[in-house]
Amino acid sequence: MEYNALVIHIRDNVVVALRNLALGEEVRAKGVEGFPVLQEIPASHKIALRDIPSGEEIIKYGETVAVTSRNIKKGEWVHTHNLESKRWKK
Repeated sequence: MEYNALVIHIRDNVVVALRNLALGEEVRAKGVEGFPVLQEIPASHKIALRDIPSGEEIIKYGETVAVTSRNIKKGEWVHTHNLESKRWKK
């Protein structure tokens, strides 16, 4: 099987696209059951591994990298339009 996404750390709640992914394309990553992306995902960008509620931490590299600013669905693009930096959140 050819993977098109990467789980960097076992704690992560996102995967990273290894190439551009088209709407509806199945995410394939080691140790992950395939699921469709809900929108086009640029290469090297994050994709939600599960539904993530507003205010929850985004975990990448096994560490918190941001906090969601709204609910994010499994397969959705995780980026600046739906995140807040944890450094600036008070």
